[in-house]
Amino acid sequence: MTLINTFPPRPITNDAEFNATQAQIHLILDRSQLTQDDRDYLKVLGMLVYDYEEQHEPMPMLKGTELLKALMEESNLQPDALVSIFGSESVVLDILNHKSQLTEHQTQALASFFHLSPDSFA
Repeated sequence: MTLINTFPPRPITNDAEFNATQAQIHLILDRSQLTQDDRDYLKVLGMLVYDYEEQHEPMPMLKGTELLKALMEESNLQPDALVSIFGSESVVLDILNHKSQLTEHQTQALASFFHLSPDSFA
């Protein structure tokens, strides 16, 4: 109840409230041990942050090579990690540098590798 009384959870309507909510989350996460109440409260705050971000910070729709670059960066992958799909690192680099287009086979293999729909790369 102390958490709720100190920082009552409510829908986030602006950037100042968003920043304050994130600061509250970090304040709790910095504790050495979290109670179940702390975790429950963090879950509620996390849902409020998620809702705000969904409404105000939509994710860009990436396709093809741009999606591949973002997925590689997110997964900390280097071009050599995709040699099994492309056959050689030079082909990976050609795709990433827009010197070559993704083939249907490569699209299918990438979708499987990253657990996405093949349409994500089309």
